[in-house]
Amino acid sequence: MQVILAAIGKIKSGSPAAQLFDEYKKRLPWTLTVKELDEKKPLPSAQRMEREADLLLAACEGADRIIALDERGKELSSPQFAKQIGDWQQEGMSKLAFVIGGQDGLSPELRKKAHLVLCFGKLTWPHMLVRPLLAEQLYRAHTILTNHPYHRE
Repeated sequence: MQVILAAIGKIKSGSPAAQLFDEYKKRLPWTLTVKELDEKKPLPSAQRMEREADLLLAACEGADRIIALDERGKELSSPQFAKQIGDWQQEGMSKLAFVIGGQDGLSPELRKKAHLVLCFGKLTWPHMLVRPLLAEQLYRAHTILTNHPYHRE
């Protein structure tokens, strides 16, 4: 399985969030490629979100499925998330792309193009903290799918 994480903004090297992300990335048997993107031009919010959507979608080129991480998305339990990944694998999907927006979130157009819009709960998370949360959930999904004891119900 190949996983792309396309995100607006760069995580600060050596930060606690970066260290935690790296820890779970090392545990994953799947290839996890991070593509950090930025729109440098000062644009109004709506235009910036459109431009960021273009950058994010270009970074996901070739992905079988695009999963948008957004507060308006669907809440899944860890076993449900693992089942969805397992179902996609059974269908022959081998490349998943997860997208994380910038400070204003994801454009409505990008959310419409996503195969799944996923929410990590109703709380608002800083977008740099979503990265290690996603990496941990990907690792947890792998352990659920392989019956590893990491996940306990």
